[in-house]
Amino acid sequence: MAEAVLLGTARALPSVDQENTYLALVGEEHAVLIDCAGSPYRRLQQASLDPNHLDSVILTHFHPDHVYGLPALMLSLWLTGRQSPLEIHASADTSERTQALLALFHPEQWPAMFEIRYHVVAMEPGCAVLTSADFEITAAPVQHIVPTIGLRVINRISGAVLTYSADTEPCPNLRRLARGANLLIHEASGARKGHSSAAQAGLIAPRDPT
Repeated sequence: MAEAVLLGTARALPSVDQENTYLALVGEEHAVLIDCAGSPYRRLQQASLDPNHLDSVILTHFHPDHVYGLPALMLSLWLTGRQSPLEIHASADTSERTQALLALFHPEQWPAMFEIRYHVVAMEPGCAVLTSADFEITAAPVQHIVPTIGLRVINRISGAVLTYSADTEPCPNLRRLARGANLLIHEASGARKGHSSAAQAGLIAPRDPT
């Protein structure tokens, strides 16, 4: 059975007990990390998930609280002898900046380093992100202060739908992503530019099949 495992639930300022928001999608055959904050290798282990089972990482946008764990994850996977490629999916802006971030650590010089493959997610509604035996994931641009994508995840076995807002103000694209979803994971850090309050998130939540 596929699961969505919340690895962190804090907003940009984490607390003693909460890491910044990111999560793992775990299916029968594949696992996907959505955003990469905190200590991802440790958090995956704490959730009884094998970090080397990860196939892909989806980055919703390039803000520190959503990407700063990625270099540490790469190092941990390398130290444990990963051989299979890791796929990274992000918008062109986020992909370019992520590659620049990882380049600071010269992973190409690490002996027997596994391959990192980048896939650009177009900033347009309904853009395909990835399809596997477990999941079909599409994206749409949402309204943040940097280029940001929200996600719609379909469990290919059960047909259940999960929507992940990322950081955003209320916007039509998010409503479309959330339409008919079984589960909506929505940020609620306050009604200000590029973000939503809990009340605004609640207005997105009612299931509307039309």
